[in-house]
Amino acid sequence: SPVFQQAASGRLQDQLMSWAVLQGNRTINFLCLRGGFIMFLMRTIALLLLCSQTCAAEDWPHWRGADRRDVTVEASLWDGTSWVNDQPMWTAAVGEGGTSPIVIGDRLYAMGWSNDQDTVFCLNTDTGKEIWKSSYRCPRYGRLATGDEGLYSGPTSTPEYDAETGFLYTLSCDGDLNCWDAKQQGSRRWHLNLYDNFHVARRPKIGRSGLRDYGYTTSPLIHGNWVLIEVGADSGAIMAFDKRTGQHVWSSDATGPAGHTGGLVPITVEGLPCVAVLTCYRLLIVRLDEGAAGKTVAEYEWTTNFVNNIATPAVSENFLLITSAYNHNAICKLKVTLSGIEKIWEQPFASKVCSPIIHGGRVYWAWQKLHCLDWETGSELWSGGQFGDAGSCIITGDDRLIIWSGRGTLTLAETAVRSPDAYQERAHLDIRSRSDVWPHVVLAAGRIFCKDRDGHLHCLKSGP
Repeated sequence: SPVFQQAASGRLQDQLMSWAVLQGNRTINFLCLRGGFIMFLMRTIALLLLCSQTCAAEDWPHWRGADRRDVTVEASLWDGTSWVNDQPMWTAAVGEGGTSPIVIGDRLYAMGWSNDQDTVFCLNTDTGKEIWKSSYRCPRYGRLATGDEGLYSGPTSTPEYDAETGFLYTLSCDGDLNCWDAKQQGSRRWHLNLYDNFHVARRPKIGRSGLRDYGYTTSPLIHGNWVLIEVGADSGAIMAFDKRTGQHVWSSDATGPAGHTGGLVPITVEGLPCVAVLTCYRLLIVRLDEGAAGKTVAEYEWTTNFVNNIATPAVSENFLLITSAYNHNAICKLKVTLSGIEKIWEQPFASKVCSPIIHGGRVYWAWQKLHCLDWETGSELWSGGQFGDAGSCIITGDDRLIIWSGRGTLTLAETAVRSPDAYQERAHLDIRSRSDVWPHVVLAAGRIFCKDRDGHLHCLKSGP
């Protein structure tokens, strides 16, 4: 149909521009010489591209997505001229908290606090209607919380989904680790409290007037039969629990208080499965292989004033990126081997909240501005836009950036594939919010899901 051809043609032009950037002018010259045959070929390719963009779908089952690094196969929803509709498909109120939603199939899981309770919600992604919910008593702040109470409240840790069992794992600010059976209307399989079980102390004061403790913030991580938790106890910084029973399996050799990042990060070091986390005092990498689980691979000192080491480390092969503002105001690339950590570079660019993304030889994040660095050298290629403190980013399947920032601004920008030398914004949408958008934006099922700290959750899609 003409409508279909027009949409396909717009997408094709966009794809061909990216192709030209990558392949050079020879491609353009060749196309120009072939006339009508090339037009036929272009239309054929357009149909294939449109089909692939329409059909590509991916769940968002973990902190930072399916691959845990904020890169998805889902297309950005940009059609060449317009983006998402400014009227949400649906909205829902899920309670206070910085915790982010996750999406599996046609179900969205979210968590929030109200009336002295945490509630876990299961919503239909098409309608926003409640499928089930489960609640338990919980304070608005963790029992040892201190500092910045006006900037946060309720749960911060993002739920973790296990495809093998259909279990959902949540962690409250007050240390309640719960396992819910998502296939059985959210019935609770097991529960334990980290403060009660492991006698966790308040985080220390770091820096001038730097006493901060936000309770538990780091998302659980499933590895095989274990659910891994950054407990931050004197008996172990990281602990593993049997994902089916909650039984304690092992504790890391390394001990000490937890940091405030969003998630534990899988990393493979010389063929061995490991996990990394930015704790209160340092970057810590421990082994996960049988017989050596919990053994320290390497540590790298990285203490941030106010314990505000919030951005999650980013991983590419056996390399890690860590970044903090405050006393560091830097981003640092590290190489990890079984012999230790080597600093590759450190540059005077920082993120306070937004976790960096490593993609296509570039590094991206949004804090104050959207930044693009060269992965090999750390040199800044460009920066632009205005995004404030709160923010999260996604790299889409058609190589664009979706940014959720400030107090409810959703932005679509180009990566270095189409814009190698300067920041280029395609579209933005202001969603009114009275609170910061600490929760991470989600792209799944052909929709964008975005939430603010007060628990207002919006589902947006392209088209009328």
